[in-house]
Amino acid sequence: MIEAQAANGLRRWAENFDHVTAMAPLDTGADLRGWVKADVLGADAAWISLVPIPIAYRPDRFVRKLRPVSRLIRAEIAAADWLCFSLGGLFGDWGAVSAYEAHRMGRRFSVWTDRVESAVTRFAAETGHGKAALRAHLTHRPMAALEKFIIKRATLGLFHGKQTYDAYAPYSRQAELVHDIHLSPADHITPERLAAKEASVANAPLELIYVGRADPMKDPQDWLAVLVELKLRGVPFQAKWFGEGSQLDALRQGLKSAGLEDVVTAPGNLNCRDAVFEELGAANVFLFCHMTPESPRCLIGALISGTPIVGYDGTFARDLVSHHDGGRFVPIGTTGALADVLENMSRGKGLHAGMIRSAAADGAPF
Repeated sequence: MIEAQAANGLRRWAENFDHVTAMAPLDTGADLRGWVKADVLGADAAWISLVPIPIAYRPDRFVRKLRPVSRLIRAEIAAADWLCFSLGGLFGDWGAVSAYEAHRMGRRFSVWTDRVESAVTRFAAETGHGKAALRAHLTHRPMAALEKFIIKRATLGLFHGKQTYDAYAPYSRQAELVHDIHLSPADHITPERLAAKEASVANAPLELIYVGRADPMKDPQDWLAVLVELKLRGVPFQAKWFGEGSQLDALRQGLKSAGLEDVVTAPGNLNCRDAVFEELGAANVFLFCHMTPESPRCLIGALISGTPIVGYDGTFARDLVSHHDGGRFVPIGTTGALADVLENMSRGKGLHAGMIRSAAADGAPF
């Protein structure tokens, strides 16, 4: 089995190279919702080799596996013409191990990242509890040092989104801002549906949506606080949070305590891709409360659906709407300011309709 987006990514690589070898950890106990059989690679499979390596995020397991896996990695590096490694962690970060081995072998390589992993871990140290918070506290600094060490030695840095780019570009010999997305022209909202969506806001409540994990990085509690404030102000709205995570039960309990269950739902994951885009297209605001420096693709999914993005400020989000102004952002943690933005959109129907049109324009290049 292989994660569906990874399968699509491998097909894209196979279109551009004679042969692709993908090394990735093998998980024997994964939740397989959203995964597909590896044979979906079809004809491309003849040009793709999958090399399983062990999951080793525990320090003791990583130490035991380091020598044999490093031998395997060196053999694959020797057989390859071009090298690209993803970074993200400390113990069990085989991408960093691979980059280090390539450096020792005198090989040029590129690195790819889609979030600032050390900063995410620092956030977990500051907000978490128990052993997990202690582990994050002990590892985020060496993790940051490892990231800089590897990126400085890479020939090319491929950094997904502006926030990640800004964090890592100063350490890179050649930094490139990239967007690794899984979208086609068919995924974009049609002109007819966009026009209908613009017209509908004149008589519709705010239709808020979020699609992503319910965990502290995405701060569902702040998201909930905004909705509570809208209710207090008498702003008509409906909202949906699609996604699972450690905070989902707390979010559901919070909705119940706030008396919002009649207008807000948190049904869990949507595993059908078409259903995700149907929900994004039906909504008229994508409300997010991202707390850490990352480049979440859900914002791009919203824009191509003609859904303005409203949430906490960050260079990734601002960069996405820099041409047409299809979003509004406030400082992290200011839930009242987010409620102000949404209230203005609710009262100013012309403003809201214009933002829908602008969001689609900002999403058009993706």
